[in-house]
Amino acid sequence: MAEADGADTGAGAVADTAPGAGPGPGTVRPGGRTARVRDAVLRAAQDALAEEGHAGLDLTEIARRAEVGKTTVYRRWGTLAGLMADMLTDMAEQSLPRTETGSLLGDLRANAELVRRTLTDPRQSRLFKALIAAATTDAKTAEALHRFYETRIREWAPCVEQAVERGEVPEGTSAEEVIRAVSAPLYYRLLAAGGPLDAATAEAAARAAFAAARAGAFSSPSGD
Repeated sequence: MAEADGADTGAGAVADTAPGAGPGPGTVRPGGRTARVRDAVLRAAQDALAEEGHAGLDLTEIARRAEVGKTTVYRRWGTLAGLMADMLTDMAEQSLPRTETGSLLGDLRANAELVRRTLTDPRQSRLFKALIAAATTDAKTAEALHRFYETRIREWAPCVEQAVERGEVPEGTSAEEVIRAVSAPLYYRLLAAGGPLDAATAEAAARAAFAAARAGAFSSPSGD
């Protein structure tokens, strides 16, 4: 869902969770057999989603890929939706921290470029397409996906809050809406419009969000 050793999720970066990959920079995995089993199953689920999509996925196949007993998988996660919810929780936990450049436009550019690099990474692009598709038909997956993105938006929100303090954008500017405005056109290009997701596209998304924020588009009339 890559940036250096990781990939962006739409509002930040996620450490690479490909098979054999260790924890991403700044992340710590708990030890013990239970943690190793969870790690193997979640990696296998991501691989299966990226390769096959959501439609043909089942827990038995994921158990086979992870080389663990299917009883273990069913006992711990119960359903495919439960497993995907845990996968998204894990991805949020492994997310890389936001970039601070000292200016709002610089921070939004960094965010947009991270999003772009994820959505142009073949594996991560397929993974997020599959997760979004699953969320349209399963309420539990949709809720987990929403929580995942809210976690990443909260990670990046301080760059807007700091911009308010510096006087770059008006008081009362919604940090969450500014961050969403950066990634929204990039996801639209991926899922609906088609066309290249290049550096110029990311730059345009960042500049548009910045200009709108400067103009007060994301601030309440009362300033609160």
